[in-house]
Amino acid sequence: MADWWETNIVEPGKLPLLLALLSFVATFLVTRTITRLIRAGKGPFRNISTGDVHIHHVVPGIFLMLVGGFWAVAAGMHSLGSMLAAVMFGVGAGLVLDEFALILYLDDVYWSEQGRKSVEVVMLTAALVVLILTGFTPFGVNDLSPEERNNRAALALNIAFNCCFALIALAKGKLQTALIGMVVPLVAMVGAIRLARPGSAWARRFYRNRHRARARAGLRAYRHDRRWAGPRRKFQDLIGGKPDTELARPRR
Repeated sequence: MADWWETNIVEPGKLPLLLALLSFVATFLVTRTITRLIRAGKGPFRNISTGDVHIHHVVPGIFLMLVGGFWAVAAGMHSLGSMLAAVMFGVGAGLVLDEFALILYLDDVYWSEQGRKSVEVVMLTAALVVLILTGFTPFGVNDLSPEERNNRAALALNIAFNCCFALIALAKGKLQTALIGMVVPLVAMVGAIRLARPGSAWARRFYRNRHRARARAGLRAYRHDRRWAGPRRKFQDLIGGKPDTELARPRR
């Protein structure tokens, strides 16, 4: 265990990423705790406003991400400055993605049903960073031998195949599968092979005249959502708080 930790985590190239991940997760959890206390009217915390303008925490988050990102580029990978920049970037990313739904819908949907998107994106981002920390690299390059990595043609072909699988999975309406598949190619390949979700670009293009495929895709999506929607929502409510159903807003 100690050898794995030193090899995969504590090496200089990954320590800033580890610090960024820890600060990202901690910032998200602290921010959600504070917003839930404000929502319940408990504690000393209050919303920040300037006149009639409510200052969302995505604003300082963007500033911290910019400063941390540029600082990391200037400081390099093996200095104390890069560690501090990684922490700053992680804090900023936590603040920004906690209000991802606000950016997506351009509306204050924090406590509405659409606000679940923020929790989903934070969980997905943390999972992707954990995969990279534990040794996976984007496009499945970690699966290649040293000789194959030195062969530019083999490397380019491997990346091209993995990108194609990820793009097909994305076109089939499987965003999470496509993103994770960029790091774990087998996931993208499975998503590319299986049926598309109803309403996706792939289903609209290729299932238009294939009634059996369209029916199978709808049945599979219904069974999947029925099996996993409940537990996923409960987990999201546990982390981010339960949305107010009366605040649900129509999609634009």
